[in-house]
Amino acid sequence: MIDLHCHMLPGIDDGAPDRAVAVAMARCAANDGITHVACTPHIYPGLYDNCRDGILRHIEAFRAVLKEEGIDLQLVVGADTHLTPDLIRDIRAGLIPTLNDTRYLLFEPPHHVAPPRLEESVFNLLVAGIVPVVTHPERLSWIESNYETFERLVDAGALMQITAGSVTGRFGGRPKYWAERMLEDGMVHLLATDAHHVDKRPPLMREARDAAAAIVGDEEAIHLVLTRPRMILDNRPPDELPEAIGAIMESPVPPTGFWSRLFGKG
Repeated sequence: MIDLHCHMLPGIDDGAPDRAVAVAMARCAANDGITHVACTPHIYPGLYDNCRDGILRHIEAFRAVLKEEGIDLQLVVGADTHLTPDLIRDIRAGLIPTLNDTRYLLFEPPHHVAPPRLEESVFNLLVAGIVPVVTHPERLSWIESNYETFERLVDAGALMQITAGSVTGRFGGRPKYWAERMLEDGMVHLLATDAHHVDKRPPLMREARDAAAAIVGDEEAIHLVLTRPRMILDNRPPDELPEAIGAIMESPVPPTGFWSRLFGKG
């Protein structure tokens, strides 16, 4: 499995606070079957003023730590990027890293307020040849009144990534409902841990993959955690990625989303 969203680098944002926690996170991920991790610290001007070169230096240092600890985990560069007026310019200038320096950008919308001109901003990224990977839409407080916005973003060419812990209920019932709803509707392209700690928000993917498989089937679950992430790291064109599949018609384990329970949708 490949994790495209993890705050594992020690002391660089609100993720791992020190080397000990970072090593424990890396060991946890490797033990769970994760082979590659995109190190994606926040880039949030005025709060987390990270940049591509600085993130790369931290990755190189942590690679040495992993080798010393005997942890077989491959690290690639990335960032959990917030929308700014100069985002495209800063990407082209090499200040903001895309995932493994590909065309795919990890893009984090604000948690509590729908940003103005979100669809226009995503369209501008796509026109510039940058494919936004929208992180944890199921956890945003404004998804209830803006679900159609995410449908339109998917139609436009953006990718949706939901958090593994949302699917398994680690973030509570509300994110779990929206994660299941998006899976059922065929709007999810990727699962990732968005891990910040070994205890509170651990880098676990296997349990979420299995929970997703109960909704979309085993083949699509593999696409969520391996096929599409690998193709993204290899910078394959988005039209080559497998199309996202919604709830399977017949499943030995029925979907658990609210609409499925209410209307018997399978």
